[in-house]
Amino acid sequence: MARPIWTGALSFGLVNIPMRLFSAVKDERPHFHLLHAPDEAPVRYERICAREKKPIPWSEIVKGYEVSKGAHAVLTPEDFKRAALDRSDTIDILAFVGAGAIDGRYFETPYYLGPGKGGDRAYALLRETMRKADKVAVAQIVLRQAQHLAAVAPVGDALVLTTLRFAASVAEPRDLGIPGHLTLQKNELGLAAKLIDGFSGSWKPEQYKDRYTENLLAIIKAKTKAGAEPKLKDLGPTAPSGEISDLMERLRASLDGGRSRPTAAAPAPKRRPPTRGPRRENPVKRRGTGAHRRSRAA
Repeated sequence: MARPIWTGALSFGLVNIPMRLFSAVKDERPHFHLLHAPDEAPVRYERICAREKKPIPWSEIVKGYEVSKGAHAVLTPEDFKRAALDRSDTIDILAFVGAGAIDGRYFETPYYLGPGKGGDRAYALLRETMRKADKVAVAQIVLRQAQHLAAVAPVGDALVLTTLRFAASVAEPRDLGIPGHLTLQKNELGLAAKLIDGFSGSWKPEQYKDRYTENLLAIIKAKTKAGAEPKLKDLGPTAPSGEISDLMERLRASLDGGRSRPTAAAPAPKRRPPTRGPRRENPVKRRGTGAHRRSRAA
């Protein structure tokens, strides 16, 4: 069973629900060591003093903040301890907001919240109430002596806590040349809407693969076998080259390309070839049509 990285309680009002915090992400990409090419020996880094031009031990290293060019405010370990927050055993909910109210730029790292001992019923009650109300909890938590803003939301059977950036950490898109309000033609909007509709579907994260990591692992595996060649996968479609001289033509071309792609629709039933010759065998008699058919056959 996974070990929690934090244990405490989720608190709002007079309600305390025992909680445990677990990591919700994992690193699947391979990690590499830096080696000396001629002999493949590991490369060792040294801490060189810029003034004395010689290596120095860790015991002589301190942390400094540059207050002006070449001038630093040096902080001691005691300074960092003074700034650190005491470990807190609670996740304090500050507010409940609409599920789509938080801008995607604010989200950082997700964690699973699991119920602590005796908290199963309260956990399920909070989860289902938030789901029915379509709400997300904005909370604060202290992790590793640092304060974090967080969002708590129901995802499947779990409550997921995702750390959030503070407003001061989010850069505004100023001076980027982003267009403001423009008058757009109705036919432009109609074509763009059709294109978006043609590519619309449900969110299925498992269908998107990290082809780059798969290729790296294939190359690593091939290098362990003499003469082996890795089977590499295409990383996906490439963007069209050239300037977009006419957006309308590009939209139309995209729509035409979408129509030409094979779909998962069921194939049309095959038609039987028409029979030739007289239809005298096994005649189908229908009320009111027999005389007409006999006259045509004659």
